[in-house]
Amino acid sequence: MKFGKVPNPEIIDFTLPENHPETEVVLNSYKNDAKPSIYVGCAKWNKQDLKGFYPRGTKDELQYYASQFNSIEMNATFYRMFPAEQFEKWRDKTPEGFKFFPKITQEISHWKRLQATEALVDLYIYNATHLQDKLGTIFLQMHSNFSPKDFDRVVHFAEFWPKEIPLAMEFRHTDWYNDEKISNELYHVLQENNIANVLVDTAGRRDIMHMRMTNNEAFIRYVGANHESDYSRLDDWVDRLEQWTNFGLQNIHFFIHQNSEVESPLLSAYFIKKLNKRFQQNLTVPKTIVKPQKPQTLF
Repeated sequence: MKFGKVPNPEIIDFTLPENHPETEVVLNSYKNDAKPSIYVGCAKWNKQDLKGFYPRGTKDELQYYASQFNSIEMNATFYRMFPAEQFEKWRDKTPEGFKFFPKITQEISHWKRLQATEALVDLYIYNATHLQDKLGTIFLQMHSNFSPKDFDRVVHFAEFWPKEIPLAMEFRHTDWYNDEKISNELYHVLQENNIANVLVDTAGRRDIMHMRMTNNEAFIRYVGANHESDYSRLDDWVDRLEQWTNFGLQNIHFFIHQNSEVESPLLSAYFIKKLNKRFQQNLTVPKTIVKPQKPQTLF
């Protein structure tokens, strides 16, 4: 993922912001004694992107990927509308317990910009639900120039979306966050419709780190910078997720990107080991072949 990429990540302050005051309130309403459900994955299983991850001779990349991870943030569905039969094929190739978190097609989010999309949404949901019990949360990512002037479209989309299908929404225009009145209205709509508020942690866009939960799901898109700070940033996320689970968070969906995706499995393995220890989980730690790339310097 190139979103938020910067040439000099060493000068970025990656400190996670304080929680929004309403986050603890929201999460407390879900509090119980159950262990959190945790899914960690990459954004894609393409061998070209994840160079060095697949053993030589791997014939089916998805099957191997699903033996190493319990989920995938599925960006392929952003670029085209796949038929139901394709979702069935993906479902049948993966083991029990694996989940797909597909991205809504750009025709809905970027071309039509949520306007008059009811028929497309119905078709997309019909196709995606052929994943059956392997369908995780579907997520919508709006264009960075989609601003609050079209807030009414967001309200309509949120209210039209079928409540039995989990949804997360991501907004990138800074005006959703720099005006407290607008941001509170957005959070209210998401919360009232049980829609997760996507968190994006990337170097060049610290302005959209809102730390506001709107339901019982932390849907986090983490973008590493292929820099040594990627690991300490993940350490901070383990601490924050532990705090949120103490508040009452039950669903952690964490997807690891890199500006250069080759190291995503390596970062994921590091993160999963930390989660297993902190949360007494037994998630599979993916086997990694690639070596960490040395940070680039001028000398």
